[in-house]
Amino acid sequence: MTLLRGFLWLLGFQLLGQLIVELLSLPISHAMAGLLLLLAWLLVKGRLDESVATASQALIPLLAMLIMPGVVGIFFVIDEFAGHWLAVVVALAVGTGLSVLTTLWLMLRLMPRPDSGPSERDHSA
Repeated sequence: MTLLRGFLWLLGFQLLGQLIVELLSLPISHAMAGLLLLLAWLLVKGRLDESVATASQALIPLLAMLIMPGVVGIFFVIDEFAGHWLAVVVALAVGTGLSVLTTLWLMLRLMPRPDSGPSERDHSA
């Protein structure tokens, strides 16, 4: 039941993001708006709900499958990229690099540090 409740929370934020983007004609994707709303909710709440964490962990192995429709969709608009391949490659490389660096920075900043005992320098005196 926890998994279902968490999945419904995630779906609710995605639908709320879609509603807001459509009503306000915002130039961002529906899913991104939903993620930003979820982030705002988590920041206001100050903690992660167990059901949302459970549903998120269950979705991580499916991430490649969730990304696949966007990747396949490129083949339908491939002609529009003619003459812009350098810009596309640079954008992909820079975007991927920034994504990896941001993830690393957030992980180092937000994950609890292992309890470090006294170092060997303390005992060598």
